[in-house]
Amino acid sequence: MNILDKIIAKKRTEVAEAQAKVSLAELKTYPLFSRECYNLRESMLHPERTGIIAEFKRASPSKGLINGTASVAQVVKGYQDAGASAVSVLTDPDFFQGSLADLTAARQALTIPLLRKEFIIDRYQIAEAKAYGADIILLIAACLEATEIESLSIYAKSLGLNVLLEVHNEEELNRSLFNSIDAIGVNNRNLKDFSVSLEHSYDLVNKIPGRYIKVSESGISDPATITALRAAGFQGFLIGENFMRTDNPGAAIKEFVDQL
Repeated sequence: MNILDKIIAKKRTEVAEAQAKVSLAELKTYPLFSRECYNLRESMLHPERTGIIAEFKRASPSKGLINGTASVAQVVKGYQDAGASAVSVLTDPDFFQGSLADLTAARQALTIPLLRKEFIIDRYQIAEAKAYGADIILLIAACLEATEIESLSIYAKSLGLNVLLEVHNEEELNRSLFNSIDAIGVNNRNLKDFSVSLEHSYDLVNKIPGRYIKVSESGISDPATITALRAAGFQGFLIGENFMRTDNPGAAIKEFVDQL
């Protein structure tokens, strides 16, 4: 089993346990479930914002602990103040040390779109995302069949959520082009062995239809890289580790944006 297989196996158990504690019907009664979501496209293309989706991430399977002391509310507010177009929060507890409580803490601090960064395999997790304050859900093509991507994205849209689809290669892209998806992210990190190459983004950018917001994810640590990716056709840039491994992620993104 590679790390992605291990995460998905664990996720099946996690979802079953969550459903046993809180039913789907109960999730729909949570106060945040009925709120109207912020629009991802509007925020990504807003002239006063940067196109950066800034990520709050405590740990990862490849790097271990990245930042165990940062406050979610402080960090995400710093991201927003520096011009981020959206914020991503990891909610996986076992491999990334995240939680749904982090998502709600971020929601309370933000007035821009919030992404639940999670390995989604079930509708229940999408309802959970809405109930805990997300505006965007992530679907990862590497761990879903095309039929699952279509049905999960349609369900997310029915709840008013925005959908970011993550792909790693042309095969994943070509089987995943549904009208129920708002943005396509090219992950420069291979989820099976964690190697990183920006060539994945450059190879796929012109193969992504123009109706989708185009996002480059992972491996971005230099403002010059954003300039080059933007020139190639990307409108969004997901960055987490670069900011999170500093003592003050909010200050780190501000310094980064000042150089753009």
